[in-house]
Amino acid sequence: MAFWLILALVFGVVIGNLMLLKHTANMKMPSLKQRHSESDAKTKDEQDSSKPSANDD
Repeated sequence: MAFWLILALVFGVVIGNLMLLKHTANMKMPSLKQRHSESDAKTKDEQDSSKPSANDD
């Protein structure tokens, strides 16, 4: 009985992974350069907003 349960579980995991792989095969991934430029801009914006300006009295 436990054999069939384990077999069904393994079969389900394998089929699930194959379906996920097929679904994600044609997805567009952002390029590495685009990711770095976005993260650099975000970091720069955070640094600019955290600095107190000269007019903050």
